Amino acid sequence: MLKKLYLKRSLLILSLSITISIKGQYSEPGDTIYVANWNVENLFDTMDDPKTNDSEFLPTSPKEWNQEKFEKKLNNLVRVINYMNNGCGPDILGFEEVENINVLKFLTYKLPDRDYIIAHRDSPDARGIDACLIYDRSIFDIVEIVPIHVEIPTGYKTRDILHVTLIHKKSKTKLHIFVNHWPSRRGGEEKSEPNRIAAAKYLRSAIDSLLRANSESQIIVLGDFNDEPNNKSIEETLDAKDFNCRDTKFADNVLLNLAYKKFSEKQGSYLYKTDWNMIDQIIISQSLDDKTGIDYKCGSFEIVKPEFMIVKKGNRKGAPFATYAGSKDLGGDSDHFPVAAKFYYIK
Repeated sequence: MLKKLYLKRSLLILSLSITISIKGQYSEPGDTIYVANWNVENLFDTMDDPKTNDSEFLPTSPKEWNQEKFEKKLNNLVRVINYMNNGCGPDILGFEEVENINVLKFLTYKLPDRDYIIAHRDSPDARGIDACLIYDRSIFDIVEIVPIHVEIPTGYKTRDILHVTLIHKKSKTKLHIFVNHWPSRRGGEEKSEPNRIAAAKYLRSAIDSLLRANSESQIIVLGDFNDEPNNKSIEETLDAKDFNCRDTKFADNVLLNLAYKKFSEKQGSYLYKTDWNMIDQIIISQSLDDKTGIDYKCGSFEIVKPEFMIVKKGNRKGAPFATYAGSKDLGGDSDHFPVAAKFYYIK
């Protein structure tokens, strides 16, 4: 009997020791970094901006976009954001299709459990939508925000790429975050492809500048690219390759596409007609997979799909619960699922 009690006690101590040891390595608050991205499908306020074409989202429009609908949209987004990261919310969250900084302020007011700060700059997009992010100030300090202007062959005004530089307080590591919303496939994928290749060139140029200055620059690229991982803009122009935590040797400056495995498994973040598209992606520099500083947690890339966000019946069964179908108010969250990945720093 005494031997059994001693054995149980020994096993308990061993279990606690392992837990404490693992926690000491990278499981303490702030050691694991949860990074997410979400196209939130037309997060517009209800006021007319004379500088942009926002007439689609006004109380007088066919959509009858009013304060009640805006509040419902915000509450829907909050529910999904709070679901992320096992109910803790993301540490960094990139957004696309956000009208202005004010709608982000309304959103973050509804997220009081985290000390979120907004990184935003207005884009020249004709509809006024921007790519931006929020980050937790208790985990990161901000260094700078730099918009990268994108000129495309059609001459149409598109979204800037937002370059946000953060410093992780615990590890003192500098992180370069690029938030993207590349030109759409309006007019067809092939006809519109040169626009996305142009955006990829601007992004690649900015990344190359960082890597020339410091080959160990830690870079995370987020966004809605309106292209998939095997499209020319991503795989060739941006030079982001299939990465699945294998011991693969890549040429210097090649980027690693964390979304490629989900894409190869026919999964996606956006349902176009009956086809899943993996257009929302997270791409990293090789320095985030070198077993030093901050590193990607192998296999952690995910499409965030809470049950309450999924359409349960009809021809869009399985899709994200959108806000609108044309001018019909569906009252949902977004027509995109968020994507996310975990990182940790090695002490």
